[in-house]
Amino acid sequence: MKKVALPNVLVGLEGGADAGIYQLREDIALVQTVDFFTPIVDDPYDYGRIAATNSLSDVYVMGGKPITALNIACFPKDGNPDWLVGILNGGVDQAAEAGVAIIGGHTVEDEEIKYGLAVTGTVHPQKIIHNHTAQVGDALVLTKGLGTGILSTALKFDKLNEAMIKSLVQTMTRLNRRASEAMVAVGAHAVTDVTGFGLVGHAHELAQASRVTFRIAAREVPILHEALHFAREGCLTAGERRNGEFVQEHLKISAQVDSLLFSIFKDPQTAGGLLISMPAGRVQEFFDRLGDEAEDARQIGEVIAKGKFTVEIS
Repeated sequence: MKKVALPNVLVGLEGGADAGIYQLREDIALVQTVDFFTPIVDDPYDYGRIAATNSLSDVYVMGGKPITALNIACFPKDGNPDWLVGILNGGVDQAAEAGVAIIGGHTVEDEEIKYGLAVTGTVHPQKIIHNHTAQVGDALVLTKGLGTGILSTALKFDKLNEAMIKSLVQTMTRLNRRASEAMVAVGAHAVTDVTGFGLVGHAHELAQASRVTFRIAAREVPILHEALHFAREGCLTAGERRNGEFVQEHLKISAQVDSLLFSIFKDPQTAGGLLISMPAGRVQEFFDRLGDEAEDARQIGEVIAKGKFTVEIS
């Protein structure tokens, strides 16, 4: 199919994000994004909050500000309507926390429940943070711990207690808003959110697009509490295996890196954090701007000149 050139389109799906940017004026552009998925937790309200958080992240990752959203829901004809009410209420409340108004939406009948948002945001055309502009000498910062896929799998097998479930929901409903604002303020060079391809998959894409190599210190990568334990118990996902196959030719992994730890690096994340390439001299300022959210954030590596591999882990 022939592509039609649209001069106002600044970033499209081919850029690697689930969003596109359309410039309106010299000082403002629209960010449009859409995302939805099946339930990841048992509670419908929490599921709605998590799905909304995940959808809003695609605006935050570009340095934008979400403004409005539309619900997207699929629900069984004979499903419990209280479930649907809970999901939608969760989405509304989470959007309100982000200062976003849900102004409509659409629901269709489907045997499998699905929910998410189509989000509209704004960004200054000269302040967009791209996913292909990491610079040699940058520090790599990850803003959330890894392991949501493993812990969600453990939840399906009733292996999580109430405290573990609460902790998992808390990390998946923490907005990337503050991290987004902080990275813009410190002049970050490049960013991606860590979602379905896991840390190694998204790191590879960011490094490859930037034509650099990422060097990651395995011991510095933040891991969610109990994720390593449940990985050891075999609570791994099919996505973890596929992510490994996707990046295996592009990684150099030290023999000292534990295989279970590497499984967490491949683990698909839901509503994950941001992987940011920023000037090394401004990392502490970034953490200061995060405030109490800096507790989960870590500098996990650095950007070096391009070598044989896109990601080196030691």
